[in-house]
Amino acid sequence: MLTTYNKLSDETNFFGNTTPVELIKEYGSPLYVYNENVMRERCRELKNLITYPNFSVNYSVKANGNLTLLQIAREEGLNADAMSPGEIFVELKAGFKPEQILYISNNVSKEEMQFAIDKDILVSVDSVSQLESYGQINEGGRVCIRFNSGVGAGHHEKVITGGKKTKFGVDPNFIPEVKEIISKYKLNLVGINQHIGSLFMEGDKYVEGVKSVLDIAEKFDNLEFVDLGGGFGIPYQKLAGQKRLDLQDLGKKLDKVFFDFADKYGKQITFKVEPGRYIAAECGNLLGTVYSIKNNYGMKYVGTDLGFNVLKRPVMYDSHHDIEIFRESNVPSTKSETVNIVGNICESGDIIAKQRELPEIFEGDIINVLDAGAYGYCMASNYNNRLRPAEVLITSEGNTKLIRRRDTFEDLVRNFE
Repeated sequence: MLTTYNKLSDETNFFGNTTPVELIKEYGSPLYVYNENVMRERCRELKNLITYPNFSVNYSVKANGNLTLLQIAREEGLNADAMSPGEIFVELKAGFKPEQILYISNNVSKEEMQFAIDKDILVSVDSVSQLESYGQINEGGRVCIRFNSGVGAGHHEKVITGGKKTKFGVDPNFIPEVKEIISKYKLNLVGINQHIGSLFMEGDKYVEGVKSVLDIAEKFDNLEFVDLGGGFGIPYQKLAGQKRLDLQDLGKKLDKVFFDFADKYGKQITFKVEPGRYIAAECGNLLGTVYSIKNNYGMKYVGTDLGFNVLKRPVMYDSHHDIEIFRESNVPSTKSETVNIVGNICESGDIIAKQRELPEIFEGDIINVLDAGAYGYCMASNYNNRLRPAEVLITSEGNTKLIRRRDTFEDLVRNFE
């Protein structure tokens, strides 16, 4: 087999003892492929981020909720956060204990809060009105509150979750109302949290957000923890030389902030972070097959089965994913071309890679979309009644394991029966 454009996969031995061509033959196309070694390495990098003793890495399951990946995160000593009862259910199935889960709710019903309460899982509320609702159903209970410190960051306006133009968190101006409700229902405020946004590549903005939320934390006595949120970015443009987030520098800055706060507060509370993307993104690639190539008015289109029902990020956020090409034949690519790699969905926005310069691509080639492990499968759908792909794991030994089966046509009508 001639691999025409696979530098990054070779460097990490991403596909272990197999190849993309062999994987597609066995499991079908498209296909999500995860590498266990890469995921474990990312878990360990964040576990060792700082020297401050009371530190918890909570994996954000919304990034990727595959049961096998959750079990790997748990084995690596991570805890978990949840955004829905469904995520709570899956986390418990993966072996997380209730005390390892933080339910970070957003505009939810009392019934959803009660679901978490009944399972002894701590709830974080997102507004003054939600705190009131929580007090009504769990008087005297433990609670966490999400604040919006006014600092936001992220790779796209849709994922900036802090600052003055987002729906998330309690405005610090309402702290007096918060304290009134806590007193009214005899609640025990054990933690506060925030999340400024997703995919920062420079640590200073994150540190700024940390300092802002700690200013809020000082206004409450006897906190057990402060959850600082996530947003740790990964370099999606590795082929262009994009540098990684400097975790060593970020860790040193956070260490100083944490120890200084502990001295001022009078105890070493626990600090939590919620990395989802950083843990899952680089451990997952998406494979698809080229089925057509054509020129329309001077633009070359490479048609694949990678519609946005399979990977939504490019159409939703204009996101970049590096592309590799695998080929079974020995026919070489003799030139580079600027192409649009498109999917099979009946919408003009169904583009995986726009105006991308790549080696010449032929029908039958395998397209490898890198860094698709976060917000990939979890955002996939059956739009156009397309079937969601299978997921496989390349184990630490380099072997292949099916960790989620491909949809069947019967799955499309199962809930109607």
